[in-house]
Amino acid sequence: MNRRDFVESVAAGLALGSHSRAANDKVGVGIVGVGGRGRYLITHLSRREDINLLAICDPDQARTQQGLEVVAPGKPKPRTYVDLRKLYENKEVDVVFIAATNHWHSLATIWACQAGKDVYVEKPASYNVFEGQRMVEAARRHNRVVQVGMQRRSLPHKKRAIELLRQGYIGKVYMARGLCYKQRRSMGHKPETQAPATLNWDLFLGPAPMRPYTENRQRGWHYLWDTGNADIGNQGIHEVDVARWGLNKSVNPKTAYCGGGKYIWDDDQETPNVQAAIWDYGDCLMTFEVRQLITGPESEMEQRRGSDNFVGNLFYGSDGYMVTEDSNFKTFRGPKREPGESGRVVEDKEHDETYPHVNNFFDCVRKRRPQDLAADVQEGVRSAELVHMANISYRTGRKLVLEAGATRFVGDVEANRLLTRNPYRKPYLVL
Repeated sequence: MNRRDFVESVAAGLALGSHSRAANDKVGVGIVGVGGRGRYLITHLSRREDINLLAICDPDQARTQQGLEVVAPGKPKPRTYVDLRKLYENKEVDVVFIAATNHWHSLATIWACQAGKDVYVEKPASYNVFEGQRMVEAARRHNRVVQVGMQRRSLPHKKRAIELLRQGYIGKVYMARGLCYKQRRSMGHKPETQAPATLNWDLFLGPAPMRPYTENRQRGWHYLWDTGNADIGNQGIHEVDVARWGLNKSVNPKTAYCGGGKYIWDDDQETPNVQAAIWDYGDCLMTFEVRQLITGPESEMEQRRGSDNFVGNLFYGSDGYMVTEDSNFKTFRGPKREPGESGRVVEDKEHDETYPHVNNFFDCVRKRRPQDLAADVQEGVRSAELVHMANISYRTGRKLVLEAGATRFVGDVEANRLLTRNPYRKPYLVL
């Protein structure tokens, strides 16, 4: 063991000891990323009585100010940071919630693990395949509890639906479809300008290449390849994960193929607004579709409340099929498609899908039981890799054949090059 490994292992052991003492104390929490999701987490976490929200961090100081404004009344204001590395030096912070942009998820998680913090990282787990593998290594090496924000895995009706699939309620499942029919607006064209005075543009880009500032690069980052993973890696990762969960697959498919394009719009978006992916496991098929344009529903899928969107999963078996959504699941059995068991979310304005997922995370942090996580980092990375396979197939324009074992493609240098980012921009190196 070299000196660096020794120092890191000792630090991890000391951190583990401090977390075990937190079983009867309030857990110190920091939040990295104060966009819409980050502000939601501030609203939720600052109201909990079992934690102390100590710190929030964003490269845009205007965002951190917005974050302070949603802290629960009567609760102390957390300390604000611009650089997450400074937050990680705060010894009172036990746990970090990462709600930053996709391209920061992996490095922020790895650095947090190295600093002895447990991590709740929003979806998708990783920006690319290489970074996901390094996240898992960091979590295991430093004995960290790392949950990925795939909250559907904590919803009772989704867990019951998966249980029925395991029991053969619709027979042998031969196909799973994930759907993300979520209307978006064109981002238009935005010129290169000076970054706002409140924004540290270098920190915002982090591992991504240095580019001139545009408003679309900051606000439309999901749909630019430097920083995002298209809508399949935004809303879509939830449905990709549920499809894989329902099929009970923990290994790579045999092949991956994805087609689509950017239709109708003329704007700065680089990623497709219509996308269709197919993963072939040999004994079953998994598909996923993105439509950011006007579209209709599939099967008995319901329109999302308060929107024109249709998002969920369809499972097809030898004896019937199942529809799962955030609000319900339904089954239809036999050749006449007669209704079977169904389930629906109990409406509760004070709680949503995030609550049970966060509760599961804190429970595992206090008990030091990462094996009880609803969405351990390994599970999150496996599902994110399916997203990356699809996007790589789309960008190369061809069907990809998977090697056995770790994710690589047979005889495809160009596709394998897209498994990572080369080069990484110093000092934001994923090692």
